[in-house]
Amino acid sequence: MTIKRLLLQNFRSYDSADFTFSPNVTYIVGPNTAGKSNIIEAISMLSRGKSFRAEKDGEIVRIGSDTARVKATVEGEDDEEKTLEVFCAVPGIVSTQFTKRYFNNGLPKRRVDFAGALPTLLFEPSDLDLVSGSPILRREFMDEVLEQADREYRMDLLTYTKAIRQRNALLQRTRETGVRVDRQFSYWDEIVIRTGSNITFKREAFINYLNEKKKELFLLHITYDPSVISEERLLKYREAEMGTGVTLVGPHRDDFLLSMKREGEEALTLKSYGSRGQQRLGVLQLKLLQLEYMRDVMSEAPVLLLDDIFSELDSEHIQHILGVVGKQQTIITTTHKEFLEAAAVNNPYTIDLKEYNKEI
Repeated sequence: MTIKRLLLQNFRSYDSADFTFSPNVTYIVGPNTAGKSNIIEAISMLSRGKSFRAEKDGEIVRIGSDTARVKATVEGEDDEEKTLEVFCAVPGIVSTQFTKRYFNNGLPKRRVDFAGALPTLLFEPSDLDLVSGSPILRREFMDEVLEQADREYRMDLLTYTKAIRQRNALLQRTRETGVRVDRQFSYWDEIVIRTGSNITFKREAFINYLNEKKKELFLLHITYDPSVISEERLLKYREAEMGTGVTLVGPHRDDFLLSMKREGEEALTLKSYGSRGQQRLGVLQLKLLQLEYMRDVMSEAPVLLLDDIFSELDSEHIQHILGVVGKQQTIITTTHKEFLEAAAVNNPYTIDLKEYNKEI
């Protein structure tokens, strides 16, 4: 899958923009605040139907505007073109509440049916915190892959998230009133147990795949730490949940550990025992395994999005990343062209945002 053209309207810093991309490698060069990451965010939205940066969806709409639109022309391996579009409206003239709509070739879609039409793999600076950062980052890593590759996973995750929200509201009410209505909980308990168990099963299978693949760069081992949800565990944590007002077990509390593991030796966690260099190598290996998984499962290479990571890596690490550039469509953002000199890519296509912004 490749992106041929991207149109932005009132998206982040862009009031109107039109970009074309090489089917091989495209560099997006410009100073900080020039809008490089906004382009990557827009492409990622077309992939998963949601932003990887915004805490609230309305943040993507340009200040002073009521609507935003992201639209792309993409081409599959069968040379068939299609258009993908995400339209957003904040409360204002167009809509009385926040609205997000999805279109594939002009036909309206639900997000669960829209996501995955444009497979992408994003590598950004915050990925380097996968070793020692919040468990939220590691859950998002799993979701980024599985939401694109598996429609049933998307359905289960959407249903589970909504059910947990409703269940937490019941827990808050129980905490405030001191009265628990078991029949109300039984309905949501059945949903979160069913969908949560499916999510756990697929996350575990994904982690097992990564562990079984050959590691060319770093001897990495991943230990999945699921928060299993079941009737027994919900009963066990019943009193504690009534005290806190939130659901204390389930995939929304999953985590995994990254370790160094040589054959015949004990695994040592990267967080506790790895040097900063080893931690970065571990993350690079993890992203390369992610790329391999998407190629295998989705039967086509995802678009590789490298968002300003060269400023965070040394020359050795950069060379590891550049080893996969050109094996699929790759879009690279950077503040300085000299970061790209080592890439040795023949005739790369370059979007210079400093010059582009002058033209408009």
